Amino acid sequence: MIYTITVNPSIDYVVQLPHMALGSVNRLAHTAKLPGGKGINVSQILNDLEQPNRALGFIGGFTGDFIHTALKAKGLDCHFTQIADDTRINVKIHADEETELNGAGPDITANEIDQFYQELAGLTPDDVVVMSGSLAPSLPDSFYYDIIQKVEAAGANFVIDTTGEALKKTLPSHPLVVKPNNHELADYYHTTFNNQADIIAAGKRMLAEGAQHVLISMAGDGGLLITPDAVYFSPAPKGTVINSVGAGDSMIGGFVGTFAKTHDAVESFRYGLACGSATAFSEDIATRAKIDEILPLIKIEQLTN
Repeated sequence: MIYTITVNPSIDYVVQLPHMALGSVNRLAHTAKLPGGKGINVSQILNDLEQPNRALGFIGGFTGDFIHTALKAKGLDCHFTQIADDTRINVKIHADEETELNGAGPDITANEIDQFYQELAGLTPDDVVVMSGSLAPSLPDSFYYDIIQKVEAAGANFVIDTTGEALKKTLPSHPLVVKPNNHELADYYHTTFNNQADIIAAGKRMLAEGAQHVLISMAGDGGLLITPDAVYFSPAPKGTVINSVGAGDSMIGGFVGTFAKTHDAVESFRYGLACGSATAFSEDIATRAKIDEILPLIKIEQLTN
């Protein structure tokens, strides 16, 4: 089983208008209410790939009810922990400029955290736990690390989509895959890259520090996969980027879902790139049809041993 964790989901209230005048009444041309959250995005891709998964996290109030109903309608296996406070609402304004108004998140009690941990009580060595997204302010800074300890105790694998100091703390626990982009990787090592060889060297360093696989996205310049055995490169497929939101989550979903079935890192890389690109070329998280359309465009070459 793959478990995805979205501790601070949201209703994304997306509004569109040609121009926004501050201090005035504005009429909206289009609105949409969507369940938002990085782990939720991963679960949607896993569903597309017909990979069994379970969506975990915290939801509460009428906003939490909306998210649960919307995700069940999409076929997700939801096991969210109910909390007393309301799930947050994020407002995404698409006008002459794009503006986001994001809620901080609900208050989550110690008892609610203990209830959440019960969802992980049955972890086995065959399971993978994917942790994505920001923590609600009321959660302890150690929350993800506490989960990793439970994963290690069960002999399971984990993936955490984070950067900086938070990523550094997880590497000794050997995450299944880490997914920095080239800019995040440079920032992590306080350096600049002059060429692809510099990026590969930094990725190999991250592998040596504990990651099982390093997946580096380079936007229009393609992607790299670094494994203990070799380095692989794939150029970016051609297409029109419509929506970059969720593309990184989709890449993780594609990699983890395929690896769970095949234990083939290169095939997982191929699906990760296809899922990420398919979402980037779509208005929302990619459908299976879009993923299948992009897959033949993914070309992978081995660079080094």
